[in-house]
Amino acid sequence: MSAAPLLSVIIPTLNEAHSLAATLAHVHAAVGAGIAYEVLVSDGGSTDATLALAAAHGARALPAPRPGRAAQLNFGASQANGSILYFLHADTLPPAGFGQLIRQYQARGYRSGCFRLRFDVRHPVLWFSGWCSRFNAPAFQFGDQSLFVEKALFDELSGFNEQMLLMEDVDLPIRIKHRARFVVMPQSVVTSARKYVVHGVLRTELTHLAVQTLFLAGTPQPTLLRVYQRLLQRRRPRQMRQRLG
Repeated sequence: MSAAPLLSVIIPTLNEAHSLAATLAHVHAAVGAGIAYEVLVSDGGSTDATLALAAAHGARALPAPRPGRAAQLNFGASQANGSILYFLHADTLPPAGFGQLIRQYQARGYRSGCFRLRFDVRHPVLWFSGWCSRFNAPAFQFGDQSLFVEKALFDELSGFNEQMLLMEDVDLPIRIKHRARFVVMPQSVVTSARKYVVHGVLRTELTHLAVQTLFLAGTPQPTLLRVYQRLLQRRRPRQMRQRLG
């Protein structure tokens, strides 16, 4: 890694010790030849080994002054040295040569973009969700797809909106598209389906669809949060009996 990296990979974390080491190892292996880069882990107060693992795997471990994904992402960006920021979830693996791909698309005039999405388990609902991620439209874009953006453009837009409780990673690309060309690259990231496994694939997908639709319709953030919690955290009576039994 160079002292003046082109690409700053920024990963927000909160108790991600179970997945972070594998993600960091993959990032180092997959970034691509000839790409100067750095990795920053912006942590929201982990109580597990997240920060130690980050440092041990070649990342800058940064305790963020404020918890919350938007605040952590903005803090990571403020500490970055690269001219391009690449925001990545701790349980998501970018495609081989991702740094080279980002550089190629930036050279073609795209100041921001994301990859398509694929899940690490097979399920028809998840396959369809991933298939939809090819469309360059807010209704079909998700934070799991990762996001690259020129740092100058990110700063011009004041980064992620820290007042948002949900959908901050959908909001930023919408604002970017008003200022610059945005691309959905044909390669895919692979993300963990652990939340879908815990809460149920169909329930989780319908919850995301409902919240994203309400957000795009202008629903206030407190209402979005209530809907999200009510739909995703409520369990069926049978599930509750099984857990209590």
